[in-house]
Amino acid sequence: MNKILAACLATFALSSVAGPLPEVTAHSWAVADSTGMVLEGVNTDDIRSIASITKLMTVMIVLDSGQSLTEVIPKKLYNKELTRQTLIDLAMVKSDNNAAKILCDYYPGGPRECISAMNLKAEALVMTHTTFTDPTGLLNNNTSTAQDLLKLVVAAKNYPTIVEASNKDVVKWLGKKNRWQEFRNTNPLVGKGSHFLVSKTGFISKSGGCIVMMLETINGIRTVVLLGSKNTKTRIPEAKLISTLL
Repeated sequence: MNKILAACLATFALSSVAGPLPEVTAHSWAVADSTGMVLEGVNTDDIRSIASITKLMTVMIVLDSGQSLTEVIPKKLYNKELTRQTLIDLAMVKSDNNAAKILCDYYPGGPRECISAMNLKAEALVMTHTTFTDPTGLLNNNTSTAQDLLKLVVAAKNYPTIVEASNKDVVKWLGKKNRWQEFRNTNPLVGKGSHFLVSKTGFISKSGGCIVMMLETINGIRTVVLLGSKNTKTRIPEAKLISTLL
């Protein structure tokens, strides 16, 4: 564990009344300001599988394409034809793989052009160690670094649709028999008082627990990238802790 982090953890342990702090299991992490300038980090240049953080780029290039967000896509999901806006919300909030795939399938030119646009966007953002091969993040070879993902998050904050989705704790609609169909945010911090500019989680066995987020903290706006945490339960407390250290 890095010395600054260790010192901060010790200070928090002395002052905290909420119980023991989590051990940071993430293999790679960074905390930065709103511009992406790194304040502290560990293994920030390590290339790692990024899982569903991929969906953040998927949504960005769909928004870049200028396609109508109110268009109903003729491909059912949950037995319902949904608008492009709802598919974006499902991809961002629930981290729905099928929603991300449908967005890519109905991208101008189809899936091949969609993946190409994702990689071209990465090049434009100077994400020099990033590769996308599918729109969901299910494939192991969707890879990046903490440094590159900071650039992605800083760019994503300029999309109002992403900011709005990042602050939704639930996506829901009234289904059959007047029953609500609800899908909760994979980041349980959303809806608990903090304002997020960007939030996206990820997990596959290859990547471990992952999360990127930009949020307002007591120290100002902080951008957090955390890769390779032990599991989906450890990534959130670790990211929350790191976001308030500096």
